[in-house]
Amino acid sequence: MATRVERSFRGISERLAIRYLTNLGGEQVDDDTVAGEDWTATLSSEQVGIGPSLKLTEVTVVFEGDEDRLEPLVDDFAQKAMRAGG
Repeated sequence: MATRVERSFRGISERLAIRYLTNLGGEQVDDDTVAGEDWTATLSSEQVGIGPSLKLTEVTVVFEGDEDRLEPLVDDFAQKAMRAGG
């Protein structure tokens, strides 16, 4: 059964997110997509304001794939992203 999980992370770049996903067993398919066994992650990013003058990059990752595979993948990715970002 295919599952879709969308998560956003602040303070990391798409480049770094792609590196994390490839370290977790994926292969970069195009500029904003990484695919692994039984999963795909599509990335997008935007600048978001924090307070009156500070902006951070917010990367949104849409994970799609086998439900049993996605849960540990999303958790592992989130741990890496939280150490790097905010």
